[in-house]
Amino acid sequence: MVYTEAQPGLFLGFNSHHNTTSSNSVQSIPLQLLDQNEEKIRAENGDDRDGDEKFNLLGRSICPKRPRDGSGFGANPAKCLAVESGGLEARRAAVRSWGNQPLAVSDPEIHEIMEKERHRQCKGIELIASENFVCRAVMEALGSHLTNKYSEGFPGARYYTGNQHIDQIELLCCERALAAFGLDSDKWGVNVQPYSCTSANFAVYTGLLLPNDRIMGLDSPSGGHMSHGYYTPSGKKVSAASIFFESLPYKVNPQTGYIDYDKIEEKAVDYRPKILICGGSSYPREWDYARFRQIADKCGAVLMCDMAHISGLTAAKECASPFDYCDIVTSTTHKSLRGPRGGIIFYRKGPKLRKQGMHHTNADGSNHYDFEEKINFAVFPSLQGGPHNNHIAALAIALKQVATPEYKAYMQQVKKNAQALANALLRRKCKLVTGGTDNHLLLWDLTALGLTGRNYEKVCEMCHITLNKTAIFGDNGAFSPGGVRIGTPAMTTRGCVESDFEMIADFLLRAAQITVCIQREYGKLQKDFIQGLHNNKGVINQIYGAWLLSLSSLSLAYDVVDLDCR
Repeated sequence: MVYTEAQPGLFLGFNSHHNTTSSNSVQSIPLQLLDQNEEKIRAENGDDRDGDEKFNLLGRSICPKRPRDGSGFGANPAKCLAVESGGLEARRAAVRSWGNQPLAVSDPEIHEIMEKERHRQCKGIELIASENFVCRAVMEALGSHLTNKYSEGFPGARYYTGNQHIDQIELLCCERALAAFGLDSDKWGVNVQPYSCTSANFAVYTGLLLPNDRIMGLDSPSGGHMSHGYYTPSGKKVSAASIFFESLPYKVNPQTGYIDYDKIEEKAVDYRPKILICGGSSYPREWDYARFRQIADKCGAVLMCDMAHISGLTAAKECASPFDYCDIVTSTTHKSLRGPRGGIIFYRKGPKLRKQGMHHTNADGSNHYDFEEKINFAVFPSLQGGPHNNHIAALAIALKQVATPEYKAYMQQVKKNAQALANALLRRKCKLVTGGTDNHLLLWDLTALGLTGRNYEKVCEMCHITLNKTAIFGDNGAFSPGGVRIGTPAMTTRGCVESDFEMIADFLLRAAQITVCIQREYGKLQKDFIQGLHNNKGVINQIYGAWLLSLSSLSLAYDVVDLDCR
């Protein structure tokens, strides 16, 4: 191939000069040995100049020879080695020191914001049911060197080397997870790699279902979770579960707020989901897992429980256990479990306890559960990359604590505090969904006061009380909530007992009265209501100041959560 239009200046010639009159002829240089006398080389190539030998590379002049001004290596090798060694040490020191300053020094802006959040957590009243304070050991593991290691795969089958210690941590975490819930390793397996419970749920669907297969879980406005499949009233698919799979949710009884199991059975038999889901994010009562098992067997579905909110109570045997009846159980690892933020999947293994429906007959006709390989493959490589080893170590620490008598006492106090708060609000004529609670949370129906959960939440936040708005069945959906969800784990971790929650009930009621007053003057519309809040900020701050005096009598501990703000 001839490049007739190539520019004459763009050539690869190791000649010190070339004939510019001819674009087609380039003077060649014979191959020379490196130890030949350079004067001889220069003479043979017609170059008698004393200057440096050069060649052209892509139109640029290059000089391969070292300069003769005494600054080169040949002039004083010892001196050059010393200079070069000093340069290497300086560069090594610079690399090592880069980015190793404390946070306050390396990024004061982020440090300042983090300090503000630390003070917010320890000065306010934390009532969000899905939040908790981890112990110092869990926090140390989360901020440890384990975050540096990549470990795609599972123990004994990693895609990277150097994972012998990571394998030990993950295996120990799995062992402790089974022990925490009293499970036999011959009958149950566990995957501790999911990044969240939403990821865990989707991994179960991905492993067991095909696209557009059917699932059925509690409707989000009834207290379910969007990861169980949710559509807005307009038909918009909100979660990935509803985008890739078909979902027909069941609902609570609008008069009682309790789950209607007869209607679930009627729907399930007609709809025939492949996975029937029990568990939710805002249901204050016990779940009848035996009844769910009957329904699942009748419609041929795998029974899955999402125990994200009540996993701590389950481990402490302070509520009914889904493991007695369910095939698969998922959970978050924080919330009432008080571990790091993440997800976990338990699945049955070994011989089947019962005959499953036609949906889930094994392809090979065996009578053993086939969840393990499918779920593990769905977690990795289908949906996730390398697991977060710092999270897995932190989870192992939390699970060790879960198996102690002290943790059981803690969970018992969480329930006592929830019941004390519920009773205190009921005595103050507040309306609670189902009239109380069996677990760690309660739902306050604010529609009886003419309020919206969104406006009430804003007032509480200004008064340094965190809780979250929630839909009350009968609303148009989760985006127009008529109530709030209140949980007790976080403040129980801080040391609060029943008498403290009596006082918190007074604060909550006073916040409702403030909301009523502002809403009466400025209206329910969010924009107008926020304006009313700002106009009354001084009054609200005075009320909060009075609350701070009362808060001094609360049994609030900071040292156990590494939040010493005193």
